[in-house]
Amino acid sequence: MSDGVLGLTQLFLFLFFIMLGFPIAFTLMAMGLFFGYLGMQERIFDLLVQRTYAIMANDVLISVPLFVFMGYIIERANILDRLFRSLQMASGNIPGSLAVATLATCALFATATGIVGAVVTLMGLLALPPMLRAGYDVKLATGVIAAGGCLGILIPPSIMLILFGATAGVSVVQLYAAAFIPGLMLAGLYVLYAIGIAIVKPGVAPRLPPEEVAVPFSTILWSLASSFLPLALLIALVLGCILLGLATPSEAAAMGSLGAIILAVIYRSFTWSKLKESVFLTARTSAMVCWLFVGSAIFSSVFGYLGGQALVEEFFKSLPLNQFTFMVLAQLLIFILGWPLEWTEIIVIFVPIFLPLLDDFGVDPLFFGVMIALNLQTSFLSPPVAMAAFYLKGVAPKHVRLEQIFAGCMPFIYIVVICMISVYVFPGLVTWLPEQLYGGAGDAPTINMEAPPPGGFAEEEIALPPAQ
Repeated sequence: MSDGVLGLTQLFLFLFFIMLGFPIAFTLMAMGLFFGYLGMQERIFDLLVQRTYAIMANDVLISVPLFVFMGYIIERANILDRLFRSLQMASGNIPGSLAVATLATCALFATATGIVGAVVTLMGLLALPPMLRAGYDVKLATGVIAAGGCLGILIPPSIMLILFGATAGVSVVQLYAAAFIPGLMLAGLYVLYAIGIAIVKPGVAPRLPPEEVAVPFSTILWSLASSFLPLALLIALVLGCILLGLATPSEAAAMGSLGAIILAVIYRSFTWSKLKESVFLTARTSAMVCWLFVGSAIFSSVFGYLGGQALVEEFFKSLPLNQFTFMVLAQLLIFILGWPLEWTEIIVIFVPIFLPLLDDFGVDPLFFGVMIALNLQTSFLSPPVAMAAFYLKGVAPKHVRLEQIFAGCMPFIYIVVICMISVYVFPGLVTWLPEQLYGGAGDAPTINMEAPPPGGFAEEEIALPPAQ
C-alpha cells in the first residue's frame, strides 16, 4: 500500500470510528500515532511532544477560555430573563413581537456567549412557553429559537472564528471585522421573516392582547436601560477594542470576563457557587478544544506527510473547477459533514484540507472563513443530526414533537442559503469593513499564532526524508 493510499485509509478509518461513537479528540491522536508509526517509526512520539507544546503555547487560544468564561458568567447572572422581558415590551406593537423579541435576545445573548447549546436551552425555557401560550404555531416558535441560538457561531466575538484563525493562520481581528456585517445581515433576515410570516399568516403568530401591549413608555425605557443597555455596552466595548486594535482578542476577552462578573454583582446574582460552576464548565470546554487541536495537529500532519493531502489536491485540480464550482463543492461537502460532526471537528480536521487549494482558485481565506461560518449555521439546524433541535427538544413541553422542530428549522435553513448566495454575489459584505478599518489585507493588528502549516509539519521540523 502506497503512502498516499495509507493516508486516505487513515481518514476513512477515522470517520468510521467516530460514527461508532468514539471520542473524537483521542481518536484523532490514536489514528495519527498509529499511521505515523507506520510511516515514521518511533519519531512520531517526538512529534507528538513538539506539536502538543506548540498548540498549548499558542497565544491566540488564550481567548477561548476567557470568552467561554464570560458567556457562562452571563448565562448564570439572570440577565437573559431581564433582557427578554424588556425586548418583549419594546416590540409589543410589531407583528410577531414575541418572535422578534426572541430573535433579538438570541442574537445579543449568542454574541455574549457563543455557546449554541446554552442559548438554545435557556431560550427554550424562557421564550417557548410564552409563545405557545400566545397561540404561536409550534413550528415557527421552535424554529425561531433554534435558528437564533446558532447566531453565536457567526457574530463576533465568535469562538468558531478564533479556531478558524488559529487553524488557517489568518488574523482573528480581520475575521471578526469580515463576519460582522454578514452576521447582522443574517439576524436581520431572520427578523424580517418572522415579521413577514406574522403579516401574511396572522394565525401562526397572533398579536398580543391589548393589556400586555399597553405598557407606559417610561417603563419600557427603564427596562431597556437596566437590561439591554449594560449587556450591549459590554459587548460593544469588547468588540470595539478588538476591531479598533486597542486590544488583542485575548486582552478584550479578559476585560469582557471582568465586565461579566461586574454585571453579575450589580444584578445581585453573583455567588461563589455560580463562579465555581462557571470555572468548572470553562475548564471542561477549554480542555475539549485544546485536545481537539492537539489531535487534529497530529492527525493532519501525519496525513500530509503520508501524501494524503497531495492526493486530495491532485483530485481537486484534476476536476474541471473554477472559483465558483470549487466554492460550491467545498461548501456542499462542509454542509454534509455537518450532519454527523460538530463544527469544532469540521474546523480543525477538514478545513485544513481545503486551505492549500484556496490560492489555486483565488479564494480569500477571510472570505472562505465567513462562508464556512454561515454554512455551519445549517449543520445545527438540518436533520438528521440537528443539534439545536435536540437541545430544544430536551427542554420543550412533551407535546412538542421533534419532527415539528425539524420542520420549523427548514425556512431558516433556506434563509441561510439565501444569505450565503448574497455574500458570494456581493463579496463587499465581507471585505468592506476590514478594508475600511485596516486599509487592506495584512494591515490589521496581528497576533503571533504559530499555527502549523496546512498539511502538517514542516520538513525541517520533523528532520526526516520525504516518505518513499
